[in-house]
Amino acid sequence: MRPPFLLISSRPEQRAADDEHSAVARHMGVPVERVVRLSATDDAYAPPDPAAFAGVLQGGSPFTGSTPLEEQSDLQRRTEDRLGAVLDQVVAAGVPFMGLCYAVGTLTRRLGAVVDHTYGRGTSAVRVELTEAGRTDPLLADVPVAFDAYVGHHEAVTVAPPGSVVLATSDPTPVQMLRVGADQYVTQFHPELDTAGLVRRMTDYLHSGYFPAEEFERVVAEISRVRVDDAHGVLAAFARRYG
Repeated sequence: MRPPFLLISSRPEQRAADDEHSAVARHMGVPVERVVRLSATDDAYAPPDPAAFAGVLQGGSPFTGSTPLEEQSDLQRRTEDRLGAVLDQVVAAGVPFMGLCYAVGTLTRRLGAVVDHTYGRGTSAVRVELTEAGRTDPLLADVPVAFDAYVGHHEAVTVAPPGSVVLATSDPTPVQMLRVGADQYVTQFHPELDTAGLVRRMTDYLHSGYFPAEEFERVVAEISRVRVDDAHGVLAAFARRYG
């Protein structure tokens, strides 16, 4: 029997966490039962063994990792401590990893990146372009050189960590995807989101500062005009390569 994947969730909001879980599995092209979800925000959290899984994924979050420690909630600090312990194991053991959005901060800051609000971006669709390195990365062999994807983030990588490889970029966010080592990847964009999923997430995070709440309908109209099917290919490729 093939080993399952592990999705570490850092969303306290139940519906958003459920939606993310099902969307990740769907766009990976695997049964949802094969993606084991572990909530890092849950009181009953128990540390996993990353090496027991075909690969580890980390979902997004309403938390902002570059928020000064003294301004973070107890829940965020506890969640990031848990994530950090798992990510240290993932990197040390070379476990295949795919981090979505929030992982840009939780993983790359541990490795020496500068992550701040310089390139934060509200909920929108952006044109992502593979770099020269991205065009030759085996994970991205079947991903178009340029594609549209959904974003929404308060922080982003300003300076990539030493030894990492930037695989995709966009205007104005210079790091949309990077690789650490041979098999650990993070994306700033959301390869798990389609239009319906993003609208539901916008509803869940209406007052979280990703867009002006009073402009909900305008933002929905804008993101609905863009097709992001090719962005899902990143998750499908991860499942094929490591599953």
